[in-house]
Amino acid sequence: MYLRTTQRRNADGSVVQYHQLAENTWDPKKRCAIAKVVYNFGRADQLDRAALQRLARSILRVFSGEDALAAEPDVRVLDAWPYGGLWVLDALWRELEIPAVIEAHARGQRTSQPFERALFAMVANRALSPSSKLGCQTRWLESGVFFPGHEQLALQHLYRALDFLDRHKAAIERAIYFRMADLLNVDVDLIFYDTTSLHFEIDEEDGEEVPAAAGEAVAAAPSRLALRRRGHSKNGRSDAPQIVIGLAVTRDGMPVRSWVFPGNTADVATVERVKADLHGWRLGRCVFVADAGVNSADNRRTLSLGGGKYILSSRMRAGDEVTEQVLKRAGRYQQVADNLEVKEVVVGDGERRQRYVVCYNSHEAERQRRHRERRISELDAALESLRQPERGARHAKRACALLVSGRYGRYLRQTRRGVLKIDRAAIAAEAKLDGKWVVTSNDDTLSAEDLALGYKQLMRVEQCWRTMKSGLRARPVFHWTAPRIGAHITLCVLALLLERIAERRAGDTWRNILAQLDTVKVVEYERADTRVRQTTELRGPLPELLRRLEVPQPPKLHHVGPTAAA
Repeated sequence: MYLRTTQRRNADGSVVQYHQLAENTWDPKKRCAIAKVVYNFGRADQLDRAALQRLARSILRVFSGEDALAAEPDVRVLDAWPYGGLWVLDALWRELEIPAVIEAHARGQRTSQPFERALFAMVANRALSPSSKLGCQTRWLESGVFFPGHEQLALQHLYRALDFLDRHKAAIERAIYFRMADLLNVDVDLIFYDTTSLHFEIDEEDGEEVPAAAGEAVAAAPSRLALRRRGHSKNGRSDAPQIVIGLAVTRDGMPVRSWVFPGNTADVATVERVKADLHGWRLGRCVFVADAGVNSADNRRTLSLGGGKYILSSRMRAGDEVTEQVLKRAGRYQQVADNLEVKEVVVGDGERRQRYVVCYNSHEAERQRRHRERRISELDAALESLRQPERGARHAKRACALLVSGRYGRYLRQTRRGVLKIDRAAIAAEAKLDGKWVVTSNDDTLSAEDLALGYKQLMRVEQCWRTMKSGLRARPVFHWTAPRIGAHITLCVLALLLERIAERRAGDTWRNILAQLDTVKVVEYERADTRVRQTTELRGPLPELLRRLEVPQPPKLHHVGPTAAA
């Protein structure tokens, strides 16, 4: 038996199809097989297709294993691609209305380049399978993921999209921020800011600053600066040229804006530009929170202009008023949270008045004490193995290495005879600082507890740095021009934003979310003369995960058409 389709032409020229269940029987008179109608299903346009599908499934139910496969009309599975992660990222990308923002700027340039799809492809590649732009186009888009319309994206589209992003970075980030604030009701009372360094595997620094275009000031085009310079490295690669990246995030870890500075830029030199760039972003009663690297008298004045408020960490070993007056000031600590005690100290009067809060964590103090004891033990063993030189003799290379070591040098002293000894006074001084940190603020409406807990949330930026450098693999950077280096960092920040939104809604890490989404695939197969691309069934916790992410379920069918042979 088989499903037979017949058709007839009406007087008006229209064609009507009919479905019938038929079987071929042998006619001894005609000596040939003829079709015998067993059941007439009726007109095709009036047929209950769902009922016909149930009938087909009920027939296949009597078969199992190889018999069921044999009953299928030659199904050939051609390929399968991951799809769940890309579907969720695309849904969040559209929810933030990023396509409309990008297309609005593209219309201003009167171009038909697929900037929006190219930028999303590179952002999704960062979040799902980080690779170079060449690898993204030639390997990932073509065979590593199901990306509808990837055939229209050539490598030159990705590079042109990077240049487009660099030109419109500030406006795009601003529009995305306002949409994110409205959509997620993000708390922007506290803005956390920090910097990190990203090194390049090259030997030479960039040359002089690239000349600005006619009529354009270099200050108005910071991306034209020579970025790859040697400077203070935060990841131990002072031998390589680097860039400095600044990032502002909310207390929920949502990126607000990013900056790229030349590698020889000091942290204290970035604050003025950061505050100027955030001016007019309607951040409400914004309190700027940053680490000790940006704490200077000039920066405090800059942050205070226009009624600005700040919470800044202070260095405890600089020999200034923090060392001499704040840490030595007597007073009792007040318990404000588990393992957190605070003590408020005010130095000076009138305009010179500066408010400090000394914070103490007993668990952190114990961890630092054990860590220092391990260092001293290692240092004892190293000194024991050294052959101490006679007076006037030169030190061995190992002794000099210990003296300049960032790990051991602070605990060593050198006698008049050139002998290395452990500095017990330095150890005692360090022990007095165990578990302590000092913050300063110009906001008198915040309590000492608010200042301490507010600064502790600066770890949100540290989490962002870890995600960008490990999960998103911000390096190695395969670009050498300043605009594309800056655009590459912006792509990483956009991917970080989408990940943070997903984590906030799902209440889980992106890695765990992606592990579940990777089970959603699009399968391409051929059945008879038809080629189909279909999403696999959502099973287990996947429907609930998509509900928490506020993302609809992916479409079941993506393509139904004839095979190439047909």
